[in-house]
Amino acid sequence: MKTYLVGGAVRDKLLNRPVTERDWVVLGETSESMLQRGFRAVGKDFPVFLHPKTNEEYALARTERKTAKGYKGFSVNASPDVTLEEDLLRRDLTINAIAMTEKGELIDPYGGQRDLEQRLFRHVSPAFAEDPVRVLRLARFAARYAPMGFKIAPETQILMRSMVDAGEVDALVPERIWAEVVKALAEKQPSAFFYTLKECGALSKIFPEIEALFGVPQPEIYHPEIDCGVHSLMTLEQAALLSSRTEVRFAALVHDLGKAVSPKDNLPHHHNHALKGVPIVEKLCHRLRVPNSFKTLALHVTQYHTHCHKVRELRAGTLIDLLQTLGAFKPENHVQEFVLACEADARGRLGLENNDYPQAEFFLQTAKVAANIDTSSALNRGLEGAKIGEAIRLLRIQALNSAV
Repeated sequence: MKTYLVGGAVRDKLLNRPVTERDWVVLGETSESMLQRGFRAVGKDFPVFLHPKTNEEYALARTERKTAKGYKGFSVNASPDVTLEEDLLRRDLTINAIAMTEKGELIDPYGGQRDLEQRLFRHVSPAFAEDPVRVLRLARFAARYAPMGFKIAPETQILMRSMVDAGEVDALVPERIWAEVVKALAEKQPSAFFYTLKECGALSKIFPEIEALFGVPQPEIYHPEIDCGVHSLMTLEQAALLSSRTEVRFAALVHDLGKAVSPKDNLPHHHNHALKGVPIVEKLCHRLRVPNSFKTLALHVTQYHTHCHKVRELRAGTLIDLLQTLGAFKPENHVQEFVLACEADARGRLGLENNDYPQAEFFLQTAKVAANIDTSSALNRGLEGAKIGEAIRLLRIQALNSAV
């Protein structure tokens, strides 16, 4: 059985990056012969098998032919006479179309090593345009490898733009989009994902709410970068530095969507943008089937990030109500994540990236004070129903006033 290591494992090995999983391509075999060797079939759309001992994926060499729009319109040929070069030709990028023998010899028919050295994302063949998911994948690779200096080859950029213009990305389903977004948010430079989509025109199709922020001005005294879209992606970058939690990063990304609907007559000011942003974030989350853990934090950060910035100016009652909304008095809450996203917003401004954010410590300390009150006086007064909750609320307000 002829097997070759392919894809990300070879790419990352050549880049001296950790290899987290290994995929293999198999030549000259059939589904029946793989099963006879003890492999377990797992592929739905094409023949992929798990090794009986290592559980690594082994796929029969295959070619693909486009039969309809979208990313599912393909017919697959995985006959034993498919060559390694034919299999590599159907892959997306040259850096992913390098194979390695079990002895470590490289087979690189499409110049992947050269593009690794030149730090270029380049499509293997025009067939790249047949699968719109590849636009998202390339954008995700940008989020991962931009810190290493990778850029998109001009001809690939043109091809991606033509795919958008042809309506290919319109066929992407929410679940597939969100799966790529979550992976991109977890990368080292997640803003590169959204900039890549913007440059090829896909951002307006997939994230029109974020696209709408670009070109919208803000007061320079608070936002030296001026542009709302630039600020949102700077905030995402700061969130990536502050937290590995993708929920925090997503909340930071969408926190200012309300600024896109500010009346033009009032620009560069954005009165009440926090509340205006709430239904926009809700609509985005509904469209992309965003999980509740992401949605809840994003909505809270959108609506209340200015409260965190001005936390020392809030009345004790307002602060207690905000903490209650954030679930601060429950064992499981996202107060820490809320504060981190707000800090990312404060730092996501040109020249202010390294500024202190004392509001974070103050907010967390007030949450601790309010959560640690003695509630026995409220519980032992014979109160019922909502009156118990109100009595505890007043105790928390008193505790904050005393502490401050």
